[in-house]
Amino acid sequence: MILSTLIYEEDSFGVFLLVTVILGGGAAALSGRAIAETWRPWWQVAAYSFILGATVRFFHFSLFDGTLLSAHYYLLDSAVCMAFGLLGFRATRAGQMITQYRWINEAGGRLRWRRRPSSSNIAGTPTLHVPVEGEVR
Repeated sequence: MILSTLIYEEDSFGVFLLVTVILGGGAAALSGRAIAETWRPWWQVAAYSFILGATVRFFHFSLFDGTLLSAHYYLLDSAVCMAFGLLGFRATRAGQMITQYRWINEAGGRLRWRRRPSSSNIAGTPTLHVPVEGEVR
């Protein structure tokens, strides 16, 4: 019972799932995707997530008589939006890095990319290695 009050304040988990996760998370994922498509930095996803968190809190307040000015639930709504926004950003950025720079990068998973192994390197010739965002060493 106490765990449920930490996550949502309404009488139903379905309201939290609908408003915060589906509506807020979906909007945040689309925002993260749009930010990545315009080659803007990841921290803009965080800034927009706080705005979306306030919007989600307003939906809880206006539609389901939730508390509007609650720091706890605002931060929770913003955190859910931020998680979905960063996932949308990362998935789009990985796709961009693979398609735009396919001669250097290859898919390393749904949210990752990695450097292609260099086949044109002559034996014994040193190569310059420049680390790329998302590369694991």
